[in-house]
Amino acid sequence: MPQVTLTVNGKQHTVAVEGRTLLVELLREKLALTGTHVGCDTSQCGACVVHVNGEAMKSCTMLAVQADGAKVTTIEGLAAADGTLHPMQEMFREHHALQCGFCTPGMVMSAIDLVMANPQGLPEDEIRAGLEGNLCRCTGYHNIVKAIAAAHPLMHAKAAE
Repeated sequence: MPQVTLTVNGKQHTVAVEGRTLLVELLREKLALTGTHVGCDTSQCGACVVHVNGEAMKSCTMLAVQADGAKVTTIEGLAAADGTLHPMQEMFREHHALQCGFCTPGMVMSAIDLVMANPQGLPEDEIRAGLEGNLCRCTGYHNIVKAIAAAHPLMHAKAAE
């Protein structure tokens, strides 16, 4: 079996995987990082979004061998070592942008990528368009949009430091 070496949440891992193993399977089953969810098996829901080399990717559409040498960040890797939440996580909490929580990890990871790609700001319609491909069956998206808008200035102020 091929071996994949990747850095996940700042820690390097070398894992033997079958060639057909998806990145989401490697994360959940081999590394026990179960915050990344499998929701649909068709790449439609976005519950499996992680960052690969700084970009949001649906980990159910990427083979683990494609991530060889990559830096991967999962929802578990966002908070600081002291437990301080990432600004996007904090705004999701503050704005009650979750209900059941199943879509939340992928939604947060997608939202971070969206905010960082748009330093000039994001009106509500662009946030909603940017979330296309992330499904939430519980919230109606209103509080998710509010949380992302609130996180935008916090994230860009932190990035400027």
